[in-house]
Amino acid sequence: MSTANGALLSVEAVTKSFEGLRAVNECSLDVKRGTITGLIGPNGAGKTTLFNIVTGFLKPTSGRIVFNGNRVDGLPPHKVFSRGIVRTFQIPRELKQMTVLENLMLVPAGQSGERLWNPWLLPFRVRRQEREIRDKALEVLEFVNLWHLRNDYASNISSGQKQLLTIARAFLADPSILILDEATSNVDTRTELYVQEAMARLRQGRTSFVIAHRLSTIRNADTIVVMDGGRIVEQGDHAELLERHGLYHTLYTTQFARTEAQAV
Repeated sequence: MSTANGALLSVEAVTKSFEGLRAVNECSLDVKRGTITGLIGPNGAGKTTLFNIVTGFLKPTSGRIVFNGNRVDGLPPHKVFSRGIVRTFQIPRELKQMTVLENLMLVPAGQSGERLWNPWLLPFRVRRQEREIRDKALEVLEFVNLWHLRNDYASNISSGQKQLLTIARAFLADPSILILDEATSNVDTRTELYVQEAMARLRQGRTSFVIAHRLSTIRNADTIVVMDGGRIVEQGDHAELLERHGLYHTLYTTQFARTEAQAV
């Protein structure tokens, strides 16, 4: 099975019903390798439900999800994660009683020090791997502008910084595709700029699929997908969609225009 049109991820006619209510209705889209795809729409449009299906937290009623040439719909979240699909959540889930740096150092799987006898039998290997993980974690913290908070407890940093920490943890998992769910919700304008900068850097050899709270967050996305009422109603880049009439134009000139004006 191959993913069509050079796409890393394909959502194919996916529907999700809850007791007769269709939260996602015959949705199809492609996320191409090395690109940023943005997903936007009003509250209740079905965006997070679609993300939950892609990442294994929900099973579709019908349709399929193809990732890297293989079907992943119906797989549990941990197996979806092991395929390289890594997501963040709207509400940060940091380990509050650990430092920012420690939160990141726990992420890489298969660490030698996690095995019972290795710290005694293979101490040099354990210490070398810990140094490598620490160096990588510090690099990622600098990447998201959190290096200066590396020794602070995660419970003490701001909500916006927790969002950045969530992105850093996802990035350290070395994903094939990074799925960001409302990464800029409840953050100030300055923090949103840091998120945008991180996303721009992710474009380099990475693939991202992003639900955006503000249109400005995905202004530079390669493709923007608009959902409403569980359906995909528009697709295109930022300039193309603004030139069209219809739902996207209405959303931009009302809800998102007001949001952006308040952020200026």
